[in-house]
Amino acid sequence: MTPVTSLGPRTLKGKFVTLEPLEERHHARLLKAAESDPDIWRYIPVDPETKFASRLPWMVTENREGRLITFVVRRNADEAVVGSTSYLAIQPLDARVEIGFTWYVPEAQGGLVNPECKYLLLQNAFAAHYNRVEFKTDAKNKRSQAALRKLGAKEEGTLRGHMWMPQGYFRDSVYFSVLASEWPDVKAALERRLSTF
Repeated sequence: MTPVTSLGPRTLKGKFVTLEPLEERHHARLLKAAESDPDIWRYIPVDPETKFASRLPWMVTENREGRLITFVVRRNADEAVVGSTSYLAIQPLDARVEIGFTWYVPEAQGGLVNPECKYLLLQNAFAAHYNRVEFKTDAKNKRSQAALRKLGAKEEGTLRGHMWMPQGYFRDSVYFSVLASEWPDVKAALERRLSTF
């Protein structure tokens, strides 16, 4: 096995979006974006009362301690902050990492933002010699599952009663992954897809 190298934090720039490592200068704009629609948090473990504002300090701590690498998603066309995504469950010894805690404002959903974000994050992980990139999503979140299948990730199964959600239930989590051996085909398909925008 080739030893993994650092995932960052580093800025990942694409044609349509730039992923900037979370810094204090982003907080106000990120919080404003997070308040744009309460439906953003339907399937993400955020307290419905305190919302993202209560999670941001936790993210700052996790990033400082190296357990999380959070990115602010900035749309290149107008520099707007349109969401956030993270590397989590970073396991260098097993060459495994998860992409998750991803959310976008409503006008950035269902278009080019998510595929290019995933492209940049996957490219960065596999360039760092990670073998497996995994994703998990709420079993109720059919839209997210469809997006992961369209991305080319392989569905692996469901962990029942996997996570307590502040929304008041134990969530079943559906796992997906992309392996390094699959990345060339996934990459080519994503590049074709992004070329249509």
